[in-house]
Amino acid sequence: MKVALSGAGGFIGRHVLAELLRRRQSVVAIARRAGGVPSGAGVSVVTLDLAAPPSHCFELLGRPEVLIHLAWEGLPNYRAARHVEVELPRQRAFLRSLLADGLPALVVTGTCLEYGMRSGALRETLPTNPVISYAIAKDRLRQELEALRAEQHFDFSWARLFYTYGAGQAPGSLLPQLAAAVARGAERFDMSGGEQLRDYLPVEEVARLLVALALQRCDAGVVNVCSGKPVRVRDLVVSWLAARQWRIALNLGHYPYPDYEPMAFWGERGHLDEVLGSG
Repeated sequence: MKVALSGAGGFIGRHVLAELLRRRQSVVAIARRAGGVPSGAGVSVVTLDLAAPPSHCFELLGRPEVLIHLAWEGLPNYRAARHVEVELPRQRAFLRSLLADGLPALVVTGTCLEYGMRSGALRETLPTNPVISYAIAKDRLRQELEALRAEQHFDFSWARLFYTYGAGQAPGSLLPQLAAAVARGAERFDMSGGEQLRDYLPVEEVARLLVALALQRCDAGVVNVCSGKPVRVRDLVVSWLAARQWRIALNLGHYPYPDYEPMAFWGERGHLDEVLGSG
């Protein structure tokens, strides 16, 4: 199968690319700049900017059978108005162009923050109520694609990601900050109180699930990409320390809890398991 992949040079994108190649798929990696993604056996790289894409992108990409769409600028500043004012129109125009030219299947990553300040186990049928700019923009894009799906045929899956960690993550994320503190010999690691319940998956598993959704070529709609198992953030950090044999004290309560997330939420993954035939 020929699979196009946007955001191929990003944190999750690099792992998705590796998983596609492991499965011996033909990959068209979309990069914003030359050299952003290494080419090689099974990979062709197309350089384009979503802010000013060329006409007939679908032809330029070699008419792929499915697009895994990860690209999104402006992170990790989740509060910036540019997500709604700038990024959303770019995303809308790019995807509409591809679909109008004949793209048959689309997998787009969303965010668990689309659910807003809702606690407990979150299932895909719940109404969304995002409170932060990034999630508002993502939620609007999903709604627009669903409306478009009602007008023209294409297979559509909205992969609503929960929390992802692993190699290549942004330096400001929890695990890289912990690793940096250990590397510089710090006695303490500053963090929040750590009592939040969250849903975490390693990036390799997220990549595996995204590729599985894409290769199914299914019309799955919204799908939680999650573990389905809540974990206390403090316990997660302790497990990382133990697995890596790192020794550092935790300075709990140094940072306040984020005001755009409830204290306890995680995903239900029954729909995901049903779609992938693993439930």
